Amino acid sequence: MASEGEGDGGPRILGVLGGMGPEATILLMQRILEATPAPAGRPRDDADHLPLLVDNNTQVPSRIRHLVEGTGEDPGPTLAAMARRLEAAGAAALAMPCNTAHAYAGAIREAVRLPFLDMVALTADAAAPLPAGPAGILASPATRITGIFAAAFAARGREVIHPADEAAMLGAVRAVKAGQGERARPVLEAAAAELAGAGAAVLIVGCSEFSLLSRGLAATVPVIDTLDVLAAAAVRFALAPRPLPA
Repeated sequence: MASEGEGDGGPRILGVLGGMGPEATILLMQRILEATPAPAGRPRDDADHLPLLVDNNTQVPSRIRHLVEGTGEDPGPTLAAMARRLEAAGAAALAMPCNTAHAYAGAIREAVRLPFLDMVALTADAAAPLPAGPAGILASPATRITGIFAAAFAARGREVIHPADEAAMLGAVRAVKAGQGERARPVLEAAAAELAGAGAAVLIVGCSEFSLLSRGLAATVPVIDTLDVLAAAAVRFALAPRPLPA
C-alpha cells in the first residue's frame, strides 16, 4: 500500500526514530523546516512543509550503558519495533537523529522494507570533496568503540581521529542532555582545537547533542554537522520523484 503523499504528487512521509535525545529530535525537525525550499512566487503555507511521523521514544535503552559501560540492555530490539511502527503508520523512509544509535542500524534495516537514511554514511559522502586529511570526530566515545565513523570514512579513503579526553566528551554529552549546554561548550571547543591541531582537515559534529551547540563553534577547518546532512537528505527524499535507495 502506498504511503500518504506517494502517488498524489505530494511529498513522501519521513519516519523519525527519535527521543535520543528529545531535544535533538526537535532540532532535526527544525532543521528540516529550515532546509525545505520556499515555494516560487507566493507566500509559504503549512502545506509547503514536509510531513513527518516522529516516534519520540525517550525510553530507548541507553546506548552509552550498552556500548561504553557494557552493562545496559541492547537497544536494537526497541529500535526495530519503532521502525515497524513507523512503517505501519505510513512512513516511506526512516531517519534517526542519533549518531551513536547508528551502531544498531542493521537491526532497523532488518525489521522493515523501507530505505534508511544513514546520517553517518551521508556525512562521509558530504566530506568526500574536501581536501585530503583526517576527519576529526566530535562525538560520544561510543562512536570510536563501535567504529561507525571509522568504517564509513575508510570506505571513502579518509581516516578519522578522536579527542584524547573521552571522559570529558562523554561528560559534555550528558551535560547537554541535562540542559547544561553552557558546561559542554568549552569542552567541545577545546576538542575542536585539539583535532585541528592534530591535522584534521574537517571536523564532524557527530553527536546530535553537540548539534545544539554547533552553529556557534569556532574552528579553523571546515565543520560538517551530521544533523544538517540528515535534514538535507530528508528534504531530498521527500521531494524526489522516487524514493532513494536504502
